[in-house]
Amino acid sequence: MREVAIVGAGELGGLTAHALALRNAADVVRLIDGGGRVAEGKALDISQAAPVEGFSTTVIGSTDLSTVAGASVVVIADRAGADPWQGNDGVVLIRRLNAMAPRALFVCADTPHRELVDRSARELHIPRSRILGSASEAFVAAATAIVALELDVSPRDVALSILGVPPGHIVIAWENAAVAGFALGGMMSEPVRRQMTLRIPALWPVGPAALAAAASKVVEALLGHSRRPVICFVAPDDREGVRTRTAALPVRVGSEGVVEVVMPPLSVFERVALDNAILL
Repeated sequence: MREVAIVGAGELGGLTAHALALRNAADVVRLIDGGGRVAEGKALDISQAAPVEGFSTTVIGSTDLSTVAGASVVVIADRAGADPWQGNDGVVLIRRLNAMAPRALFVCADTPHRELVDRSARELHIPRSRILGSASEAFVAAATAIVALELDVSPRDVALSILGVPPGHIVIAWENAAVAGFALGGMMSEPVRRQMTLRIPALWPVGPAALAAAASKVVEALLGHSRRPVICFVAPDDREGVRTRTAALPVRVGSEGVVEVVMPPLSVFERVALDNAILL
């Protein structure tokens, strides 16, 4: 049975649970939050929408963190009425979750969670294949939306990759960008592309609806429903002898977590910019 646990029933957690239910990505989604009966109320609300929206996923609310034990994927979202998990607080949470679910894959869904992925890999020694951040996929979606608006096309037709550390150290892979299968360079002038390059960093941080959609897309891929690469915050592989920071990279994922990094073709300028963005 495919089971996903979402830790935190704030706005992001509730939206992620609903998005996963709509996708029928898992058989069971557990929404967990220690703050009163918020998780139970949101789970009930989502479940009552099932006959209207036509999904079959069972959504359960709980205050018991130990219920993550049976989950294949654990999503770290946001606490109801509290600050995001970050810093030492976030690391302690990941340590507890890893003890309860030592084989689960972790998806850190909120915008501050790049550091949480980094510290979990470095300090808790969680394999980089088992923990990733999905907020970068939401950032790419936001950028794709404004590029599509500029070109007056559907966002579905735009293929765009953004690598690095948003908002200040990103690389937009314009050389590999496409619209309906055609190179974007032939459809967008260089001045407009420069303007887009200046506008896109301001899209960070991304809102909860986009974050939830991105998290559910990544979870869906982890559960084997999609083989398309996703752009996630991935912890560095220090075995290569070069110290780098956790950064947004396109990856292929599966039931074992991160399978491989799938780098798009980059220009020389983009390659140098990416190296500068991720090197410590």
